[in-house]
Amino acid sequence: MTELKIQHILTLSYLLSKGAKHNYVTITTSSLGKNIKKSQQAASKHLLELEQNQFIERIISGRNISVKITSKGFSEMVKLSTILQKSLNSFPSHVEIKGILTSGMGEGAYYMGLKGYTKQFKSKIGYIPFPGTLNLRIDKKIHQEAIKQFVSLNGIMIKSFSDGKRTYGWVKCFPAKLNNSVDCNLILLERTHHDNSVVELISKTSIRKSAKLKDGAKVTIKIPVSS
Repeated sequence: MTELKIQHILTLSYLLSKGAKHNYVTITTSSLGKNIKKSQQAASKHLLELEQNQFIERIISGRNISVKITSKGFSEMVKLSTILQKSLNSFPSHVEIKGILTSGMGEGAYYMGLKGYTKQFKSKIGYIPFPGTLNLRIDKKIHQEAIKQFVSLNGIMIKSFSDGKRTYGWVKCFPAKLNNSVDCNLILLERTHHDNSVVELISKTSIRKSAKLKDGAKVTIKIPVSS
């Protein structure tokens, strides 16, 4: 693990950005503090501590300070970069949500069957959904919170439309897999009476039949996400 203290990383990062790997760069503690969002006193202390630990070399001439990162300092930053990159590349590429199958109010079959939706479903997700939606009740707070992020994520957008009498809201679709076997889509609706305790799924075929599910069944859905 890197020997660097957290409060020193921003200072070294700033010095690297100014070319201090190979050159002595002239800085002031006030400008350094401003760039790392610390006080001038804190910036001065950081430089002193970095020098004492042989992460930088300093040449002081009056009020001017010239700083160069040592090979030790650069090596520690490379170690840190490697650790961070490894961590960023290893995070799960999906969101996992657990829920309990529950019956809805029967409205899904009507709305998902509207021509304004079905034409878009066919062209954008590749199929016309089986009539109705599969409702999952989400009891655990951690999964309810996980659902919230999909509001701001880019999904497959089914645009709102009007039939001349009323306007129907948009539907945002996210490819998903139920119990590691059934392909489906998690959908978010512009207009819904559900909160984050209920999610709805659509699929090309009846999920209940293909997965042999009944109300009360515990299921897991995985939704791939990009970084």
